[in-house]
Amino acid sequence: MPTTRFTVTGTTMLTPTMVRVHLSTDDLSGFADSRFADRYVKLVFPKPGVELPEQLDVRSLRGTMPPEDLPVVRTYTALNPDVEAGTMDIDFVVHGDEGVAGPWAARAQAGDTLIANGPGGAYTPDPTADWHLLVGDESAVPAISAALQAMHPDATAQVVILVDSADHEPKLTLPAGGSVTFVHRAKGGSLESVVRGLEWLDGRVHAFVHGEAEETMKGLRPYLRTERGLGREQLSISGYWRRGTSEDGFREWKAKLASEEGEETPSRRGRPGS
Repeated sequence: MPTTRFTVTGTTMLTPTMVRVHLSTDDLSGFADSRFADRYVKLVFPKPGVELPEQLDVRSLRGTMPPEDLPVVRTYTALNPDVEAGTMDIDFVVHGDEGVAGPWAARAQAGDTLIANGPGGAYTPDPTADWHLLVGDESAVPAISAALQAMHPDATAQVVILVDSADHEPKLTLPAGGSVTFVHRAKGGSLESVVRGLEWLDGRVHAFVHGEAEETMKGLRPYLRTERGLGREQLSISGYWRRGTSEDGFREWKAKLASEEGEETPSRRGRPGS
């Protein structure tokens, strides 16, 4: 993953808890061949007073720097990369002073800098699928938005998104055959119950399902894999974060789950705003 150093050019509040940070760089050529809808970057946040090398590979720092000096790394979806213009956007979920990336984004101003390794990615909507199922909470909204943009204008898509309340519903651009259902935490809604209640359309589905790990991997995955019979090639599914668990604890949980089940390895992403 190449290292790119970005400059903040501005921010836009998308919802009361989601901010879009607009970025610019002199060289975005590392994104020239990136075609994944869930393309992501590893954002690098140095510890105060610690200088990092100009050519930065985060993985190479372990063992060469004291553990307390290692930067904080978080994974985010890279939106709207324009290689020619050298611009890109990243959406952050903000939870007050919780975490590292969210507070940084809430305070970001034009002229601030941000280091990113990437891009990576694994999913893009299958144009031969009869319909698409996109499910997630706020952490998955950027990748879901990018997936919708990548679909054919006449594609059929069912979208289910969990947010706090109606005030937190993001604006989405849907294809002609698209529909969205917003689920509200304030009313006790859950993704699994809504997805189970959806009309299951005819034909072959391609699904993208990401969000809180317990609900995604232990609720939605068994329903989609076992009850609905989706093969691995039809389903991109993982947990982006786990309720009540720190980032380090989440990594341990993911590793244990992958070892026990030997199936889809939960994503290495962290929760936006963490």
